[in-house]
Amino acid sequence: MHKIVSSELTQNRLIATLRPQHQLLFASIATVTTLRTGQVLYEPGDNVTAAWFPLDSAVASFHVIMEDGAAIETAMIGKEGAIGGIVSQGNLAAYARSCVMHGGRFARVGVRDLDEIKQAAPAIRHLLARYADCLLAQIFQSVGCNAAHPLEQRAARWLTCAVDRTGIDEITMTQDQFGSILGVGRSYASRLIQRLKAQGLLETRRAGLIVRDPQQLRARACGCEDLVRAHFEQVLAGVYPPPAEEAEEEA
Repeated sequence: MHKIVSSELTQNRLIATLRPQHQLLFASIATVTTLRTGQVLYEPGDNVTAAWFPLDSAVASFHVIMEDGAAIETAMIGKEGAIGGIVSQGNLAAYARSCVMHGGRFARVGVRDLDEIKQAAPAIRHLLARYADCLLAQIFQSVGCNAAHPLEQRAARWLTCAVDRTGIDEITMTQDQFGSILGVGRSYASRLIQRLKAQGLLETRRAGLIVRDPQQLRARACGCEDLVRAHFEQVLAGVYPPPAEEAEEEA
């Protein structure tokens, strides 16, 4: 773990919207560390002592733990956001499990230090409050999506969201984990994966899923991601990652 320099902060699209002097405030209190895929940041009930800002291709996620132990994903957070302690005052207990979905570098900021720079710079406080609104909208949409849309549409949405955030087409994940995220058993998830493979949209490797045609997969997805992206654009323009195909064209 090392002290973060201000130029690294631009790899987080949320912090990159701040003015340079406010980025420097973050730089003065943040450290950067590399976290592995599957690493748990907080379990339910844990004291939230830090906020984590994914950099570049790193991605984290929230999971609600059900009575039978299943972990259902409620939000995926990449370089457009942060996990843990962004708007609360002081340490509070976590409700959901938060863990690393795609390993990479994260900027860590202690919540007490974050409280201090929010008091010193209202622009930072306002930015994080707007992001909290967007994150809540994302969770609301996830609840509606899980209740209303067929499994294949939800799976297509999830896979394209993962590609958009990481910028790569391979997702480190077992079929068991994929099924758990979607709230279905392994056999159901396996049949779904086989259908997507037969359609040329997906391939599998040991503990990995490879998206072969993100455009076609996106066409199979429900419209929930478009609604979330539109809300981000209204509240935090330019922060939400564009579709992977558009990002490649811009590059």
